[in-house]
Amino acid sequence: MLGVLIEKQATVPDTYPLSLNAIVAGCNQKTARMPVIEASDAEVLTAVDGLKALSLVFEGSGSRVVKFEHNTARVLHLPSQAVALLAVLMLRGPQTAAELRLNSERLHRFADISSVEGFLDELAAKTPAMVIKLPRAPGEREARWAQLLCGEVAPPAARTATPSVGDDAVSAGEIAALRAEQTRLADEVSALKALVHRLARELGVTVTAEDGDAL
Repeated sequence: MLGVLIEKQATVPDTYPLSLNAIVAGCNQKTARMPVIEASDAEVLTAVDGLKALSLVFEGSGSRVVKFEHNTARVLHLPSQAVALLAVLMLRGPQTAAELRLNSERLHRFADISSVEGFLDELAAKTPAMVIKLPRAPGEREARWAQLLCGEVAPPAARTATPSVGDDAVSAGEIAALRAEQTRLADEVSALKALVHRLARELGVTVTAEDGDAL
């Protein structure tokens, strides 16, 4: 719901702030949503009340119909670029940096993918973190990012299911986790090797190939 308010402020400013009916329509629209949902008026109103309690949403003034505005940037102390990325992640689910750059164009036009990644890194470094970079799923070329404002995120699923062969079968998620751990360990070993060779050069010690492989 918060993502809808952020999106509509940028895409239909003439009708912003939004009435409850407009928010419900925005939540239930079929385009630019993943997943597509069917939220009721009562469910959206409950979400509005929860966001009002956090000061993320407030009631606008000057209209006979109650309308709502978001206060995301001020409350979370975020630049507009980061708010745009969070909105797209809330509305469309986990995405790669390239997908985020494309899907957020109507909210903010990023110069390149590296600028998207820079804002994502800042959001991930906050305490508590607002986004997380998910482990790359099998069959995927790039890792996806997910927002954490709605709670923890399930690990990415594999494109093809791993066949079950009884109770000892390894799931696709477990395989992905093992591969991620293998990559992490390999990176650590490479870093340790580089450190050993640097220290050896500084101390004037010769390190043989066998010594390096022992790491």
